[in-house]
Amino acid sequence: MDYQIIETKERLLADNDAAAAENRARMQRSGAKLINLMGAPGAGKTSTLLQLLSRLGGAYAVGVMEADVDSDVDAKAVAAAGARVIQLHTGGLCHMDADMTARGLDAMGTEGLDLVFLENVGNLVCPAEFEVGADLRMMLLSVPEGDDKPLKYPLMFTVSDVLLINKIDTAPIFDFDFDAACDRAKALNPAIEIFPVSAKTGEGFDAVAAFLRDRLLEGRAAE
Repeated sequence: MDYQIIETKERLLADNDAAAAENRARMQRSGAKLINLMGAPGAGKTSTLLQLLSRLGGAYAVGVMEADVDSDVDAKAVAAAGARVIQLHTGGLCHMDADMTARGLDAMGTEGLDLVFLENVGNLVCPAEFEVGADLRMMLLSVPEGDDKPLKYPLMFTVSDVLLINKIDTAPIFDFDFDAACDRAKALNPAIEIFPVSAKTGEGFDAVAAFLRDRLLEGRAAE
């Protein structure tokens, strides 16, 4: 009996890539830049956003799409910092895809914005597989997670443009080899930019903000 075999994941990813290209074209037309912020639960994504908003939000118009399985805790915190915010509930899905991102952009609007952050669902696996059309992919690795994460989740480190090693203020407590983490990430992705930071103390975030201004906001006049 003849039958057809369909690779559903390949089709799913191909459809997603087409939607991501549409998102990228949309952002180019609007002039705003989109950052896909990824990391494990508890890595410090929302705290990182608050640190960056304190350095960029006064000079540039920033929007944030908060993606979670449920709740609006993070959206409330970011809204209080002065950003334009929308909360996205994934209904149990472990990542944002390009179509979901497009719907978030529709609802929030990009008019007048210079920069848009998508805080992706806390996960080191699925978000790495699904393009959303971002201009920059930024990931967090926190010190308590361990320096072996590039070995365990290589795709996330391979596709990310920027790696923030967060919670460096806890380094004396945990057995974390900073050089090993950097070497492992660079072996997967030699072009990745790495910044040691602490979202609790603010250490290192001036350098991250300066990088984002140079990389994404050059030519856009600060307010």
